[in-house]
Amino acid sequence: MRIEKILSMLTDLLYPRRCPVCNEIVVPKGNLICPDCVRKLSFVKEPSCKKCGKEITDRFRELCWDCAKHRRSFVAGKALLNYNDTAKASMAKIKYGNKREYMDFYSEALCLRYGKLIERIGPDVLVPVPVHPSRKRQRGFNQAQILADKIGRKLEIPVKELIKRDRKTKPQKELNPAQRLKNLEAAFQAQSVPLDVKTILLIDDIYTTGSTIEACTRALLKEKADLKVYFLAVCIGRGS
Repeated sequence: MRIEKILSMLTDLLYPRRCPVCNEIVVPKGNLICPDCVRKLSFVKEPSCKKCGKEITDRFRELCWDCAKHRRSFVAGKALLNYNDTAKASMAKIKYGNKREYMDFYSEALCLRYGKLIERIGPDVLVPVPVHPSRKRQRGFNQAQILADKIGRKLEIPVKELIKRDRKTKPQKELNPAQRLKNLEAAFQAQSVPLDVKTILLIDDIYTTGSTIEACTRALLKEKADLKVYFLAVCIGRGS
C-alpha cells in the first residue's frame, strides 16, 4: 500500500471530512459533500451573461444589467454558484472559520464544470486575487490562493502571484459600483508579467459587482497591455 494512501486513511480516521454546507461529517464516506446538501446549492444556469457569467432571466439578452452599464476590461468570466444564503454561509466558514478544506469540493466542482472551457481559453497562468497582508496574517491564508493552487494542480496550470494588495480600502458595502472601483484601483499593484504570458485566469471566491476583478484586470493591463484576462469564481451575485 502506497504511503500516500496510508496517510490519507489515517487523516480520514483522525479528522473525518466535514460537509461544506452543513458542517457535519460527510456521509457516505469518501464524498466531498453530503448528497442532500448539494441540492441546497444554487448552481448557475443558462442563460448567463456573456461577460461576467451571472445568471439572467431574459434569454434574449446577452449581458446582465451591470455589464451593460459598465465597461469591462476582462474578456469574460464564469462562476459555479449563485451567491444565495447557503453559499454565503459556506464561504464565511472558509474565510472566518478556517474551513479551508471546503475548497476541495469547490475546486473539484469548478474543474468538472469548466475544465474544458478553461482548456479552450488556454491560460498561461492562474493568478489568485490577493488580500491585504494584514488580513492574510489574521486569517493565516488567502482563500483565493488555496483555490488557485488546487485548480492549478488538477488542470496542470502554473499559479503565480502577479498582483499585490498593498493598501487597505473602505468597506465596499457602503459604496456604489463606481465608488467601489475607484476605491480598489489604487489598492492593487501588478508585478512584472513574464513575456511568455499572454492569457491570465484570475481566481477568486466571490464575484458581486465586479469591482475587484475589474481593478485587478486594470492593474495587469497597465503592466502588459495586450494581455487577455479571464476570471473564475466560486460564487457570483444574481443578475437580472
